[in-house]
Amino acid sequence: MPIDIDYSNLKPSDWLPTSVKEMKALGWDSVDVVLFSGDAYVDHPSFAAAVIGRSLQAAGFRVAIVPQPNWQDDLRDFRKFGRPRLFFGISAGAMDSMVNHYTASRRRRSDDAYTPGGRHGARPDYPTIVYSRILRELYPDAPIVAGGIEASLRRFSHYDYWEDRLRPSIIADAQADMLLYGMGEKTIVELARRLDAGEHISDITDLRQSVLLRPLSEIPGASDENNIVLASYETCVADKRSQSTNFKHIEQQSNRLDGGSTIWQATGKRAVKANPMHPAMTQGEIDASFDLPYTRLPHPRYRGKAIPAYEMIRHSVNMHRGCFGGCAFCTISAHQGKFIASRSKESIIREARQVTRMPDFKGYISDLGGPSANMYGMSGRDKEQCARCFRPSCLHPLPCRNLNTDHGPLLDIYRSVDALPGVKKSFVGSGVRYDLSMHVTGNADIDRTNRRYNEELIRNHVSGRLKVAPEHTSDSVLAVMRKPSFKLFKEFKAIFDRVNSQSGLRQQLIPYFISSHPGCTEEAMAELAVETKSLDFHLEQVQDFTPTPMTVATEIYYTGIHPYTGQEVFCPTDANEKKRQRMFFFWYDPEYRREITSSLHRIGRPDLITRLFGDRPPHRYETPVPHRTGARNPRQSQKTGSKPAVQSDRRQSKGPRKNRKP
Repeated sequence: MPIDIDYSNLKPSDWLPTSVKEMKALGWDSVDVVLFSGDAYVDHPSFAAAVIGRSLQAAGFRVAIVPQPNWQDDLRDFRKFGRPRLFFGISAGAMDSMVNHYTASRRRRSDDAYTPGGRHGARPDYPTIVYSRILRELYPDAPIVAGGIEASLRRFSHYDYWEDRLRPSIIADAQADMLLYGMGEKTIVELARRLDAGEHISDITDLRQSVLLRPLSEIPGASDENNIVLASYETCVADKRSQSTNFKHIEQQSNRLDGGSTIWQATGKRAVKANPMHPAMTQGEIDASFDLPYTRLPHPRYRGKAIPAYEMIRHSVNMHRGCFGGCAFCTISAHQGKFIASRSKESIIREARQVTRMPDFKGYISDLGGPSANMYGMSGRDKEQCARCFRPSCLHPLPCRNLNTDHGPLLDIYRSVDALPGVKKSFVGSGVRYDLSMHVTGNADIDRTNRRYNEELIRNHVSGRLKVAPEHTSDSVLAVMRKPSFKLFKEFKAIFDRVNSQSGLRQQLIPYFISSHPGCTEEAMAELAVETKSLDFHLEQVQDFTPTPMTVATEIYYTGIHPYTGQEVFCPTDANEKKRQRMFFFWYDPEYRREITSSLHRIGRPDLITRLFGDRPPHRYETPVPHRTGARNPRQSQKTGSKPAVQSDRRQSKGPRKNRKP
C-alpha cells in the first residue's frame, strides 16, 4: 500500500529536475551534470543519486537526474537533456544489478525494491555497461563517469557468479572515461571543479578513488611503497591462484587508514589504474552530506506508487558509515572502508526532528543504525597503529586491543532521540554486533557501560524482534566467515532471555544463518540443525551463500584457495549439494525428514537422527506443522551502509516446499 504523500507544500525548486519541463521551471536552459540511475529518484540521504546530486548542487553546479532510463525504445531518456556542460554520471543503483535481478540459484527475481510498485524490469543487467555504451554512441566526445556499487565492486578482475566466469575490470567493458569507487561525494565534487576549471578528463589521472585506463607503459616495473602491481587479467584467467593473491592486496588496500597505494592491473592492451581511497570522512564532512536539503520523499512523478526500499527506511536515521567487522561474505568495507565516519549528535538529532515532522510519523523511529548498528563513534585509540595495520577485520579472530569499544556515546544518542517531542520510542533495526558489545576490555567503566548497552537495547529498542547474525554454529565455518564462535551467541541469548524475563517482555531473537558458504559441509549443516533445535529455533532468516563481487568468500568460492593462507578450502558449488545443505534449515518440516535421514546415513552421522527427530519412525505421509519461514536476501549483503541496506542480501524465503505460494 503506497503512502499518501502530501506534495502541496513543495515547490519545483525543492527537487533536482528529472525532465526538461522541471529544468525550465528552475530558469535553466542547460545543466552541468546529468546523472543516470538504475534506481527510482528518492530525495533522501539513503539514496545515492540524491546524495551525489545534492553534493554537486551544494558546490554550485546545475544537476539533473534521469532515474531508470528506458534503454529499449528510441532512447529519448538519454537525449532529453542533451550534452551536459561537464559530464554524464551513471550508476546501476544502490545494488549490483545481478544481485538485484537473480537469486542464488540464478533464477530471475520477480521484484525490485528500488522501483515504483516493486516491479522488475526497470533496469537492464549491467546498467553500468549498457548506459555508458548508449551515451558514448549518442555523445562521442562527452565525458562519462561511472560510479555506484556495481562499478565500485567490479573495479578489478572479478568472478561473476551469474556468468560463471572471471570478468575484467568493468571499466574495460564500459565506455566510460573514469570510474569512481567508494562513497562518492568528495570525489565527484573535486572532479566537477577540475573539469569546470578547464582540465580535460583524460588529463585527470591523480584523482583519489578513481579508476581509469592508461597505456601499459605506465605500469611500474615492480611494486613499491606507493604502487602495487597485480597479476594481469589474462594471468588470472589462466591461474586462479594469481587471482587469489591479487584479492589479498586489493582488500588490504581498501582498508588502509590513509587510503593505501595506487593499484595497477594489465588488462588486454591497457592498464587499469586505481588511485587510493580517501581517508574516512571527518565528522564535519559527513554532517555536511547528511544535512543537505533533502525533501526525504520520492519524487512527485511516483505519486500513488510505493517504492519498497523507501517504505522500509522513511522513518529511520543512519548514524555512521564504514564497518570494521570484515565478514568474509560482505562488501561494505570494499566500498566504504573499515574506518568509521560518525555524524555528530547534533546532525543526528536534526534528522530525527525532520522525521518527527513527517505527516505519516506515528511516534516510532524505525531504526537508529548503520552498516553495523553499534559501531557509532568507534575507532582505534592509537592512530599510528591503525596506519600500520593491514587487518581486514578489527573483530576477527579477536577484537583488536587498540579498538575503543565504548558504547556510551551510542546510549547517549538513543536517550536524546527518545527525549524528542513526538518520539514515543526509537528502535534499532540494523544488525547488532553482539561480539562487539559483549567484548570484555578490562576497563571497568567501559565494560559496565557496554553491559548496560545490551540491556537497554533489549529492553527499550527492540520492535518485538531483534535480528542478529551468528551465521553458523560450526567454529571451523565461522573462522572462514570471520565471525565469532557460536558460544558467544548463546551467551548473548542468555542475556536476551534474562532481560526479557525481568522486564516482562515476550520479544524474539531472530538469528541469521547461511548455508553452502565456503568451508561448510553437509555435516556442519546437520550439526547446525541439531544445535538450533536445542535452542528451540525454527529458523526464518536464512540464505544460500551467493558469491558477489569483491568478497573474500567469493574469491574462495571461485579459486578454492584462501587468499590469506594459500590453503585449499572446500566449497559447495554443486546445485544438489547446495540443496542438501539448505534442507537442514527446515528439519522440522515433515516433507524433508526422509531426505535428511538418508543424508545423515550417507555422511556417517546417523547419531544425529534421534537428536533431530526422536525415536518415532517416519510416516510415509505427514501433515506439515505450521511455522514461519523466511530467507535472507543476498541483495542486502552488499549494503553501502546508508539505509536502505544495499548489498549483504536478506530476503523472505519461500521456505519448505509445501508452504510455498504458487
